[in-house]
Amino acid sequence: MNKFIPFAIFCVIALALFVGLSLNPGNIPSELINDPVPEFSLPVVGGEEVSFSSADIAAEDEVVIINFFASWCAPCYVEHPFLMKLKNRGYKIYGISHKDKARDTNRFIKEQGNPYYKIAADEDGRVSIDFGVYGFPESYVIQNGIIRYKHVGPIHEMEFEDKVMPIIESVGQ
Repeated sequence: MNKFIPFAIFCVIALALFVGLSLNPGNIPSELINDPVPEFSLPVVGGEEVSFSSADIAAEDEVVIINFFASWCAPCYVEHPFLMKLKNRGYKIYGISHKDKARDTNRFIKEQGNPYYKIAADEDGRVSIDFGVYGFPESYVIQNGIIRYKHVGPIHEMEFEDKVMPIIESVGQ
């Protein structure tokens, strides 16, 4: 009987690994889907305005994208050219710079281009936590102040067309 215990343990571990490896690590649900945008007010980076807030996002009649990024984030550099394309296609993107110095954010935007309608500085990371961000970049599709979709990692054109566009079309852009 005791000689079957190691085999049973092996089978349990093998099953756990099989199930774990078959999961999609990019498909991470958000508890905030169909909930209002968390309340926030942040200073604007490099603009004339003093701040922008969740009220500004909620007041938007159109579908908008909130993109959490940082100048120290390598995948943010990969995503950035596609964000520029989205801006050129007419999408309004709000950027929230996570735990970044204003000079570093401004350098990043100067070097890479500015796809953002407004950029806020989340210097202490509190707003990122309220949104449930745990990796960068992360993007949220917002309609009338309600979170409709969360995308973890850099957005690429194929993913955008396959995953994000159906969400935007279903909520009315």
